[in-house]
Amino acid sequence: MITKVLIAEDHESANISVRKTLEDLGITDTAYVYYCDDALNRIEHSQKAGEPFDLLITDLYFEPDNNKQVLSGGIALVAAAKKVQPGLKVLVFSAESRPAVIEQLFRLEDIDGFVRKARNDARELKEAIHELARHRRYFPRNAGHPADKKNAYSFSEFDITILTLLAQGMLQKDIPAHLQRNGIKPAGLSSIEKRLNQMKEAFGFTKNEQLVLHCKELGAI
Repeated sequence: MITKVLIAEDHESANISVRKTLEDLGITDTAYVYYCDDALNRIEHSQKAGEPFDLLITDLYFEPDNNKQVLSGGIALVAAAKKVQPGLKVLVFSAESRPAVIEQLFRLEDIDGFVRKARNDARELKEAIHELARHRRYFPRNAGHPADKKNAYSFSEFDITILTLLAQGMLQKDIPAHLQRNGIKPAGLSSIEKRLNQMKEAFGFTKNEQLVLHCKELGAI
């Protein structure tokens, strides 16, 4: 059951909208902040007081201003919040639409749900909160489970490194030496070729150039 919710959103209109949606669901024990640092402080204090939040609803991107922050955005907030309160449910509410980014949030940050800021997002927020209350994950509407999507391939850090180097114009044959200089393993040409072939097969491409362009469009690099 979800009864206590923290909202981290720097746009006042969106903040009010989320609070109204929660009220429609009968959830009145809410707190809202405009900065990620403030959100983490609230989570820490509520945890110490023995009155933890059930759910954190956060945006991904926060506009910088004169109020300097330690936590730069939603991803950093999610990671820090889960260290303080591992059982905290997290729902990301963002205008982000790139499948690769959303998939990484589920896979690497272990979020519980994602709702895109768009038409009918209030209705989708309600659906998401209902699912989270049942201890289920909520994936973006019309997207299914991101890991099942071809355009949401689970990139490893090694994959991203190789793709980034290729995108910067480095030849494939020169990548092993670069990896060795920077202490990155595996650094063998065969390992690089294997990973590139796996990615090209997953996306249905035959050339590295096609793969790199597609990954740029996905926002993976």
